[in-house]
Amino acid sequence: MSVKTRSQLRVTRHQRVRKKVFGTAECPRLAVFRSLKHISAQLIDDVAGKTVAAASSLEKGLSASGNVEGAKKVGAALAERAKAAGIEKVVFDRGGFRYHGRVANLADGAREGGLQF
Repeated sequence: MSVKTRSQLRVTRHQRVRKKVFGTAECPRLAVFRSLKHISAQLIDDVAGKTVAAASSLEKGLSASGNVEGAKKVGAALAERAKAAGIEKVVFDRGGFRYHGRVANLADGAREGGLQF
C-alpha cells in the first residue's frame, strides 16, 4: 500500500465535496483554489460547464499576495463581478482545503460583497 501525498489527499477530499456540491446558472458553485503564494476563486455553472466570473490574487489590482487580506480582497472582487453578471446566490466549494484562514477570509469577503451562501 503506497502512501498518498498531501496533494493527493486534498484531491480525494475535493472529490468527496464535489459529490454533493453542484452549481447551476441561477446558483453557481464558488470554487476556491489556494496555492502557497496566491488564492483564486471562480463561479462555475456546472450544467453548461462555463465559468461565470473569476478573481485571483495574481491580478494587478488585487496583488496583495495570497495572505488573508489579499484573500478578502479577492472575495470582494468576485462578489462585485458576480453582481455585474446578475448572480446573488452561490454554493461554496472549498476545494478540499480546510475552511480556515485564507479560504474563510475569501468567503467572508464574498459575503460582505453581497453574495449569499
